Amino acid sequence: MSDRRRSGRRFVVCLRNKGYEASLERNKIYVVVPDAEAESEGDIRVIDESGEDYLYPTQWFVALEVPKAVQESLKAS
Repeated sequence: MSDRRRSGRRFVVCLRNKGYEASLERNKIYVVVPDAEAESEGDIRVIDESGEDYLYPTQWFVALEVPKAVQESLKAS
């Protein structure tokens, strides 16, 4: 089983942020909050720069396989 499945956490990198420059940084890693309904509608819920979770277009992000050591570091930030 992958580290992602064991931890239950998914990570993405932001590729686009047009109109949301204060909320999202391009090329930054974000934590995904599971939201099946949003994903079925083409959105993804991430914890953005405000520290809260918000919906953004899925195509603005690419999923990452993050090694366990990096996951631990991201959790601490």
